[in-house]
Amino acid sequence: MTMTTTTNKTDDLQGWLDRPHYAAIRPADLMESLNQTLFLWLNASEHPSALALMPAIFLAEWFIWTIPLLIGIGWLCGNEDTRKAMLVATASGLLGLFINQFIGLVWSHPRPFMIGLGHILIPHVADSSFPSDHLTLWWAVAFSLLLQGVQRNAGITLTLSGVLIAWARIYLGVHFPLDMLGAATVAAISAWLSLHEARWYLGSSYRLACGIHRRIFGRLIALGWMRE
Repeated sequence: MTMTTTTNKTDDLQGWLDRPHYAAIRPADLMESLNQTLFLWLNASEHPSALALMPAIFLAEWFIWTIPLLIGIGWLCGNEDTRKAMLVATASGLLGLFINQFIGLVWSHPRPFMIGLGHILIPHVADSSFPSDHLTLWWAVAFSLLLQGVQRNAGITLTLSGVLIAWARIYLGVHFPLDMLGAATVAAISAWLSLHEARWYLGSSYRLACGIHRRIFGRLIALGWMRE
């Protein structure tokens, strides 16, 4: 009789501990909860002010074109060191995007609007959100310029302005905060690898780019209107 009572009490205690509110919280669940909480804090309201909406749309969708513009100007107006720095920065950006594609294939994370969270204010395809491609490209180029020490001021400016892009894409509802942390991590890895392994590709890519440059702008170079 005593044994039966003891067994029942033990079973009841175990069942009580197994209830959801006493279950152990997994770190991944805690991180996701924090991710969603931060998103809701940063995400726009259903009817945001135009003073916030218009700059956010510009930062989230159009500001990214600063990257090819900067690299193009750096190539056309820079000396050999600057041109090589632009090529390494380009390699960093492309490597970052490649890594992101691989991550998306092995681990797909839904965007906020795919799980009915918050408000989405710009159209976006329903693909994996992690990491942010926009910010990966932006920071991969920025970090590359910082690591190389060439055009360091541009690297600092790009790094800081990337925070605004991160805010804008969360504000408009297409990314979570952790997508931006992932982008920073991938960008840092890409910048380091592209610089550390530059000996394998920089010489040949520089000669190829110079050949294309002379072919396209040969007449302007001959007239002295453009740097060879």
